[in-house]
Amino acid sequence: MKKILSIDGGGIRGIIPGMLLVALERKLKRESGNPDAAIVDYFDFFAGTSTGGILICLLLCPDEQNPSRPKFTAKEALDLYVTHGTDIFKAGFFRRMIAKFGLLSERYPSTTLEHVLGTYFGETKLSQLLKPCIVTAYNIELRKTHFFRQQTSIIRGDQRDFYLRDVCRATSAAPTYFSVAEIYSMSGTRYPLLDGGVFAPNPSMSALVEVTNAFNQTKINDISILSLGTGRSRKSYDYEHFKKSRAVSIGPALIDIMMSGAAESSDFFLAQLYRSVGRAEQYIRIEPRNLHSIREGLDDADHSNIQKLVALGDRMVSEHNDVLNKMVAELIKEKERSLPKNPWRFLYAKGE
Repeated sequence: MKKILSIDGGGIRGIIPGMLLVALERKLKRESGNPDAAIVDYFDFFAGTSTGGILICLLLCPDEQNPSRPKFTAKEALDLYVTHGTDIFKAGFFRRMIAKFGLLSERYPSTTLEHVLGTYFGETKLSQLLKPCIVTAYNIELRKTHFFRQQTSIIRGDQRDFYLRDVCRATSAAPTYFSVAEIYSMSGTRYPLLDGGVFAPNPSMSALVEVTNAFNQTKINDISILSLGTGRSRKSYDYEHFKKSRAVSIGPALIDIMMSGAAESSDFFLAQLYRSVGRAEQYIRIEPRNLHSIREGLDDADHSNIQKLVALGDRMVSEHNDVLNKMVAELIKEKERSLPKNPWRFLYAKGE
């Protein structure tokens, strides 16, 4: 059984899946009897978009002192948001005013985000990640999707390898929030990239296709997916307000609508796909069904809302405790009977 962990985009709402990851890793440590157990040990493939891409990279980032083990625990990955979220989504009064009137293309300077990513990832490269993964982005000049693939970076070398800090900067370059990311591969090739949420806010479907392509004999009934969302927005928008507003003032609302719709569509199609082969239990989607207890904006990152997001994440853990317990038991059992060899030896990079 190939096991996929997929995490959605959602800005500061990444705290919600972050809390679930902390609970999952804590249960794995306890039930396995191994205090050093980590999430990376129990899944075969990882996928992330935007804030989910950052979380995936944190989980898979190797420790400089022990490159076969992760540098960060799930709790330390969550702490990036809790500790630095307010600073990342901070803009001075003057900047907020000129952005409001459309005189800037983005709400927030990217310098703080880039500094935080540099502090966490340093010189670590995509090729050094501990497990195969994809992180999504979109190339605005070529007008095509871009997948950062760990295996591609290993096979093709510097031409398709990147600093991990740049991968995370690109996948989180949400339109109207941060500027387009202009990054370079290790060989110096330039990539102007936007947040992967413009086409795959829920990257589970992309991950499923990637795994089935890698293993010609692997069918969907041999693949399980844990998909973590950042919450379904039920915010309504007033027709008259939309009709009368300038495009610049409704840009964030349009991004919210587009990402929510795409994420829900991916969830629906995957659920139907697994149900059609009689394996509905192998696709597990966990996310809040409403966000009434928080301010749901991708950039609502003041201290008060961060605490509300932590509380919502904790409630999600409680509501899905039985699901998590069952999953932990299955993950440990699967790991104990898996062969001690690289299951990705047949994975060949696909051209983009």
